[in-house]
Amino acid sequence: MTASEQPAERVPPQPIPLTLLTGFLGAGKTTLLNGLLKDPALSDTAVIINEFGDIALDHLLVEKIDGDMMVLSSGCLCCNLRGDLVTALERLLRNLDNGRASFKRVIVETTGLADPAPLLQTAMSHPYLLMRFRLDGVVTLVDAINGSATLDNHAEAVKQAAVADRIVLTKTDLLDTPEHIAARNTLLQRLHKLNPAATLLDAAAGEATPANLLGCGLYDPSRKIPDVSRWLADEAIAAAQAHDHHHHHDVNRHDERVRAFTLSTERAIPAAMLDLFLELLRSTHGPNLLRMKAIVNVEETPDRPMVLHGVQHVLHPAAQLEGWPDDDRRTRMVFIVRDIEPRIIRELFDAFLGYTAPDRPDAAAIVDNPLVPFGGRDR
Repeated sequence: MTASEQPAERVPPQPIPLTLLTGFLGAGKTTLLNGLLKDPALSDTAVIINEFGDIALDHLLVEKIDGDMMVLSSGCLCCNLRGDLVTALERLLRNLDNGRASFKRVIVETTGLADPAPLLQTAMSHPYLLMRFRLDGVVTLVDAINGSATLDNHAEAVKQAAVADRIVLTKTDLLDTPEHIAARNTLLQRLHKLNPAATLLDAAAGEATPANLLGCGLYDPSRKIPDVSRWLADEAIAAAQAHDHHHHHDVNRHDERVRAFTLSTERAIPAAMLDLFLELLRSTHGPNLLRMKAIVNVEETPDRPMVLHGVQHVLHPAAQLEGWPDDDRRTRMVFIVRDIEPRIIRELFDAFLGYTAPDRPDAAAIVDNPLVPFGGRDR
């Protein structure tokens, strides 16, 4: 083979943003999806849905490209999930790479009260899918009429609201009495307390647009300089925490298990120390670490901050930004947890940073201890 015939070095393609659309039973995901599929802004989007049955494809459908995939007149692709997200995502990528389909983002719709985390974990523990996709955001639909009752009765519904980047309130146009409106306001306060970082949108007021729902993450290729502050929403969480210290509300048993809080430090963190901190967090608190977002000042690359992003056990590979988006160079971490006292994670973080109180173990004691869940350092 001559030099001119050498294959060009393959540059890995930009990861494709993936949005998870979840929500309570009867919250109106189908109605929302039907509206979104007609929007020209979604013409470069692939949509994975559980069942084609409820989606009004008649006026949208153009052609089938293989057994389980169709192209809509809007240009979007639709693919049937049938319980296997990995297969559906692989099929989309195959069509994309073979030039049979063209899309720049993916929306995955999950049914009813399903816990979105295992679904994501299955897909994102697949090395190839992990390389090709980045979770952009989680959108959760909440029914304004039955939302409070669903939150009262289903721990999964509380979890869906807690992991969301965007919460869409549906059916507000059906609230026609003062009691209904008071109930909606109580629901809004409850959702904000559960997840102060999420943006609340009203579907009936026309707020559930592609522009508002998509691009929640830092991986949107259309945005050159990511808005880290908006993504972290750390100020919203800090304000909610401060409010919470002064106002004790009667909360439902499911809600009181969920807490949102932030950590920050001016110190640069060595990469190895960051890895150990995250591994210890995941191994001890994985299922209850509902959501984590962070921008980290890493000691080895002070001009290129590290971005971390996780939903329960699904921790994305750290991504590096080309530079700091603004003058704030602090490490900031946002957590939404269930059944964990924020103090426990704060003390762990402080131990790793070396802010050790006299009666607390330091980082070396934690790392060298053979009893820590991942077995301590290799000996």
